[in-house]
Amino acid sequence: MEMLLSTKGITICLFFFVLSLAAAIEIPLSVSQLPTITEQSHTQVAYPFDEDFTIKCEARGNPQPTFNWTKDGKPFDLSSDPRIVTSNNSGTFVIQNRGIINNFQGKYRCFASNLLGTAMSEEIELIVPSVPKFPKEKIEPLDVEHGDSVILHCNPPKGIPPLHIYWMNIDLQHIPQDERVSMSLKGDLYFANVEESDSRSDYCCFAAFPRLRTIVQKMPMTLKVSRLKHANDSGSPNAAVTKANFIKERKPKLLIPPESAGSSSSVTVIKGGVLLLECIAEGLPTPHLSWVKVTGNMPKDEPETENFGKILKIDQVTAADEGTYQCTASNAVGRARHEFHVHVEEPPQWLKKPEGGVYSMGANLVLLCEAIGNPEPSIQWKLNGMPIDGRTFRGRVSTREISLTNLQLQDSAVFQCEATNKHGTILASANINVLNIAPLILTPDGENYATVVGYSAFLHCDIFASPAADVRWTKDDSIEPLSAFHYELYKNGTLEIRDTKKEDSGSYACWAANSVGKRAITANLDIRDATKLVVTPKNPRVLKSHSILLKCQAEYDSHLKHSFKLSWRKDGGELPANSTEGGRIILDRDTLFISSVLLEDQGIYKCVASTALDTAEAEAQLIVLDVPDPPEDLQLSENQNRSVRLSWKAGASHNSPVNESIIEFEENHWEPETWQELIRVPGNDTTALLPLAPYVNYQFRVVSVNAVGRSQPSKPSLRYATPPAAPDKNPENIRVEASEPNEMVMKWEPLKPMERNGPGLEYKVSWRQRGVETDWNEELVKKHSLSVRNVPTFVPYEIKVQAVNNLGSGPEPNITIGYSGEDVPDAAPAGVSVEVLNSTLVEVFWVGIPRDRVRGHLRGYKVNWWKTRSMLDGKRHHPEKHFLTFVGERNYGMIPGLEPFSEFRLTVSAFTSRGDGPESSPVVFKTPEGVPEQPRFLRILNFDKDSVTLSWGLPKKANGHLTGYILQYQIINETHEVGAVSNVSVANHSALSWHLAGLSPSTKYKFYIKACTAKGCGKAATEEGLTLAQGTYAGIYEGISTQGWFIGLMCAIALLTLLLLTVCFVRRNKGGKYSVKEKEDLHPDPEAQSIKDEIFGEYSDSDEKPLKGSLQSLNGDIKATGSADSLVDYGEGEHGMFNEDGSFIGAYSGSKEKGSVESTGSSTATFPLHA
Repeated sequence: MEMLLSTKGITICLFFFVLSLAAAIEIPLSVSQLPTITEQSHTQVAYPFDEDFTIKCEARGNPQPTFNWTKDGKPFDLSSDPRIVTSNNSGTFVIQNRGIINNFQGKYRCFASNLLGTAMSEEIELIVPSVPKFPKEKIEPLDVEHGDSVILHCNPPKGIPPLHIYWMNIDLQHIPQDERVSMSLKGDLYFANVEESDSRSDYCCFAAFPRLRTIVQKMPMTLKVSRLKHANDSGSPNAAVTKANFIKERKPKLLIPPESAGSSSSVTVIKGGVLLLECIAEGLPTPHLSWVKVTGNMPKDEPETENFGKILKIDQVTAADEGTYQCTASNAVGRARHEFHVHVEEPPQWLKKPEGGVYSMGANLVLLCEAIGNPEPSIQWKLNGMPIDGRTFRGRVSTREISLTNLQLQDSAVFQCEATNKHGTILASANINVLNIAPLILTPDGENYATVVGYSAFLHCDIFASPAADVRWTKDDSIEPLSAFHYELYKNGTLEIRDTKKEDSGSYACWAANSVGKRAITANLDIRDATKLVVTPKNPRVLKSHSILLKCQAEYDSHLKHSFKLSWRKDGGELPANSTEGGRIILDRDTLFISSVLLEDQGIYKCVASTALDTAEAEAQLIVLDVPDPPEDLQLSENQNRSVRLSWKAGASHNSPVNESIIEFEENHWEPETWQELIRVPGNDTTALLPLAPYVNYQFRVVSVNAVGRSQPSKPSLRYATPPAAPDKNPENIRVEASEPNEMVMKWEPLKPMERNGPGLEYKVSWRQRGVETDWNEELVKKHSLSVRNVPTFVPYEIKVQAVNNLGSGPEPNITIGYSGEDVPDAAPAGVSVEVLNSTLVEVFWVGIPRDRVRGHLRGYKVNWWKTRSMLDGKRHHPEKHFLTFVGERNYGMIPGLEPFSEFRLTVSAFTSRGDGPESSPVVFKTPEGVPEQPRFLRILNFDKDSVTLSWGLPKKANGHLTGYILQYQIINETHEVGAVSNVSVANHSALSWHLAGLSPSTKYKFYIKACTAKGCGKAATEEGLTLAQGTYAGIYEGISTQGWFIGLMCAIALLTLLLLTVCFVRRNKGGKYSVKEKEDLHPDPEAQSIKDEIFGEYSDSDEKPLKGSLQSLNGDIKATGSADSLVDYGEGEHGMFNEDGSFIGAYSGSKEKGSVESTGSSTATFPLHA
């Protein structure tokens, strides 16, 4: 068997040393030895409800002891009564309860004997109680007068203590007790003086014996209390002579102790027990009891009393409690006293007990026996349970000592010493074993030990020998005893190897020898690696309600893996291995997970690893961060009209220092129950001087802030009202607004409620025309606006607004310049001219109107134009007006987006915020031809192996006289590679189809068609197609065109195409993109990048998707694509304008006509930037 030892430290060494001393007197049972009592009973009660009663006496010895008993000092034969059951090799016997067992009551003593001597037990008292009963008796009624004293005697039967006595009536209700009526320690009921209300016929005394499970009742007693007393015994009412009852006032008289005891008495109490001194007195009025200690002081300033002051109680009595105590009973008539002389005594206690032991031959023996007690105990020596006869005993015997010299084997004996006084007897035994034997090694041979590096190892070699043996240890094959500081040999033979290392492993031998002989055993020691732990993270800081995971990483010796255990502790307490708090804290072997961390989770978490040999610990301190607790105890001081000092106590910061405190206020007049920030106090200051406004009833609260966040607000302070004052400031943002020309509306921002400073707030408004020497016009208003009519149009005024309340006016106000109401301009711009820049863009020039004709703030100029006829067909158009606005003092502007080859008319007007002024006379201008728009379609009519027939539509707008078409084509494939572009010029401007030959069979082509005017060619329409393979056209076409399946296939393809077109149409209306656009981006028009002469860009095909190179929609930003014209020249439409930097963000608008883009109010479109 391998013994695992991992003890470390001097404390453990001392522990083994003590064990070695105890083991020194433990004689192996294999060695002849005296009897020793190992177990015995003490005082025992034979309860009548028990089935049997066991009296124990067990002893050990070699030879096996035999047992004898005495009862009350006389031999007691266990076989004399059939109710006694005994056991072999045991002194214990059992008395069976068969009814009457009173004859077994007495004091028993057990004797265990063998050839070497006799051991004796302490006395064992067996108490056989009788069933307590009150005697049957007739109790005469007590007839007394009002004011007499009465004693109702209980005289309870004897029984096993404790005894509890109760006085109750027949309904089992307690008799009320007080200073007048009380029960003595013996159970009698005392009346210091009786009253008529004490009359009753059911005074019952109950005696309870809990250990006997018995309650007995005395016969009821009758007490009659009368205020009148008859003069004779005649039964005739006429013979009854009465006299007035008188009050029997008298001084106190002690009933306990009785007067017969004299003025003093003696009381003896056992040390450590409870002292109870009792005084009960009668008298009228009811006496009051008090206690003093005549000699010395009471144990306490206020002595402990019971039973309404009639009992003085002292627990745990000591010698200091000895002395004279006095009780005094007093009333208005007089007083009575009694003294108690208290003596503290104690049962015997050992000072020195005789000690047994193992002695070698020739040794000397001295046994001491000393005891104390009060009275002083007597000492008696016994030898093998019998008194020592000094005449035959070869040693010396005195009261306190026995001595023997030159011990021999026959001197082995059991010596007993008894100390006795009137309070008890104590017994001490000493086994004197005289032996002469060779060493006995009690530790098994070949024991295996193990420990870990750095710990101590203890190799045991328990030895019994007489005479004492010499012990030494050797290692491996060496015969030299181990003697280095590394080793320590204890008296019991144990070898300690301190601070072990790997090289301490090996085989050890223990040798024991004395004069009789010698013995040896071997032991094997293995050294293991120590267990190591690391907890990560080391000292985490985590926010409250966040989560934390602690991991315990362990290293331990592989030989110890089966005994390895891991546990977690928090602040020294064990954390359970299963989930706790509903899964919030989860332990999983080496991990500890805490979700929703609480403040109480803060602490030191320790990971504890244990093996069969060692224990290791590692810890991490978890710090929980949280917002501070709310501040407390807000106090106001240093009260002033405009300030007050606020102080508070900071709440707990929860491991994150307070960075600042926010002081908020609430006032109950303007915005009750609304808290507003007043000031912030940096750091952890807990006081601040608060700036206040007049005429406000404040209350304050404080919010503490740390790195985690804000605390809950504190409880509000008391209210603090500031007195009113004149305004400190005047209204701001003074301005003039007018909706009519001859009106001026002066407006301002009213003072905030906290700026009013007092009641009766009004505004004093002053105004006068600027530059005119006149008095100020003044008016007081309560609103924050004032309207003045019948003023000149658009004239500057000086304006002042001053705050006024019942306590005065605010500071002198500043002067603000404002203008009276505006009107529309009354003049039109002159000198309007137009310069045509290209087919879609013109520049307009004009001369601005005079300043005095504006009649307001000039907002800008509006250019209106409309198309009158087309130059292509001469057809006149219904006027559809468009306009652009040019902000500010402008005299020119660019008009884009015009239709080429058309005639237009144009006017210019000025405008203010009130509206537009008169328009200038119309100017007529014409736009030159432009390039055509894209042909409406391009289709492939017929494909052959080397030719194709194409058809196309006219352009939607020719923008001039068509001169013909340009047809282009190129080879394409699916790898983004394209071939060279071939051009075909179609000079006939009326041609709408073309047969193109010379193509390659089975080849994919892309075709382009553009319409051209004298100005150039427009954008191309495109289509793609695949020529047929050589020799397959006729056969395939003629073979399948008449087949039913082919017709069905074509119908299905047509249906799918229709469905696809529907989806594309829906997507287009939602702003989506077509795949056609993607193809155009993949295969761009080869000439698209070269046509830049007259075209800036294109119109968007939807309101939200501009084509490549075109402008954004009306509300978007315009990005120039290389235009030489400044965008500042462009005006703004009805919903657009130029930014201050000149970027164009508008468009033109007008009334709806055929072919225009329909819109609400005005049509909008993008337009080119480039000629």
